[in-house]
Amino acid sequence: MSDGNAGRAAGIIPWNRRKGFAGVLYEFWKNKTLYAMFLPACVLLFLFNYLPLFGLTLVFKNFDFGKGIFGSPLQTPWYGNFIFLFKNEGTFRAIRNTLINNLSFMVFNTVAAILLAILLNEIFHRRLKQVAQSMTLLPYFISTVVISVFVYQVFNTNNGMINGILSSFGMEPVGWYETPGYWRVILTIIYVWKNSGYMAVIYLATITGIDNTLFEAAEIDGAKRFQRIIYITLPLLIPTVITMSLLAVGRILNSDFTFYYAIVGDNALLYKTTDVLDTFIFRNLRTLGDFTMSGAASFIQSILSGVILVVCNMFARRYDENAALF
Repeated sequence: MSDGNAGRAAGIIPWNRRKGFAGVLYEFWKNKTLYAMFLPACVLLFLFNYLPLFGLTLVFKNFDFGKGIFGSPLQTPWYGNFIFLFKNEGTFRAIRNTLINNLSFMVFNTVAAILLAILLNEIFHRRLKQVAQSMTLLPYFISTVVISVFVYQVFNTNNGMINGILSSFGMEPVGWYETPGYWRVILTIIYVWKNSGYMAVIYLATITGIDNTLFEAAEIDGAKRFQRIIYITLPLLIPTVITMSLLAVGRILNSDFTFYYAIVGDNALLYKTTDVLDTFIFRNLRTLGDFTMSGAASFIQSILSGVILVVCNMFARRYDENAALF
C-alpha cells in the first residue's frame, strides 16, 4: 500500500485537500510566486483605498485644525454637515449634472465603441486594419489639457473656428462659453471621441474570440454580412456590454475632474450643465476651506454609487448570471 493510500486509510487528510487555516496555508505555499507578485499591488490598494477610510469620521465632526481629525469634537447633531450640505442649492444641481452627463457618456460611448469594433472587425486588409485601429485609439492617449486647447480654438466666441465659419455665411456668432445648454452635447462628443477607441479594443477582443464556425454556418445558410452581425455578433457581445456597463455604473457619480476643469474651467455661466460633484467639491474646498462639507459630499457620492451599483448588478444577474460583477 502506498503512503498516500495508507494515510487515507488512517484518516489522515492530505494538505492539498484540507480546509480551514491549513488549506489556506497550502494555497499560499503552492502559489507563493503569484502571491508575491500580487503583494505590492495589495499594499498600494490598502494604503490608498482602505487606510484613508478612517478619515471618514471627519464628516461627522466639527473639524479643528489644531486637534486633528480624531481629536475634533463631534458635530451637533452628528449629521449637521449633511444638513448644511443639502441646504446648498448647488448640491442637487451637481448630483443631477453628474448623473445626466455620465449616463450620456456611458450610453453614447458604448454604442460608438460597439459600432467601431464591428467596423474594425469587418476590415480584412491587415495593414489597413492596423492603421484604422491605431488612429481610433490615438485620442485616448492625448492629454486632456491639449484637448482643451483644441476645444477652445474651435468654440472661442471671438475668433473660434465655428464662429468664423458662421460669420463667413453672414450668420451671427454663438456665445458658446456663455450658453450652458450646448455643453451637454459638446462634452459628450468630446468624451466619445476620446474614449470610444479604447473601449472598442475590448469589444473587438470579444468579437475575435467568437467561434468562426458560427459565421461559416450562417454564411452557408445564406445569411448576409449584416445579418451575421445582427444575429451572431451583437447577441454574443451582450455579456461584455453588461459587464462594462456595470463597471461604468460603479463610477456614475464620479466624474473625471481633469476632463471638466480643463475643458470648461471655473466658468460660472456654465454651472447649470457642467458643474458636477467633483468640481463642486473642489470649488467648495478651495473657496470656503470647509473640509467637513467637502467630505460629506464625497461620502454621499460614494454611498450613492455603491447603492446604484448593487441594484444594477442585481438586475444584471437576473438577465445573465455570468455577466454580473458579484
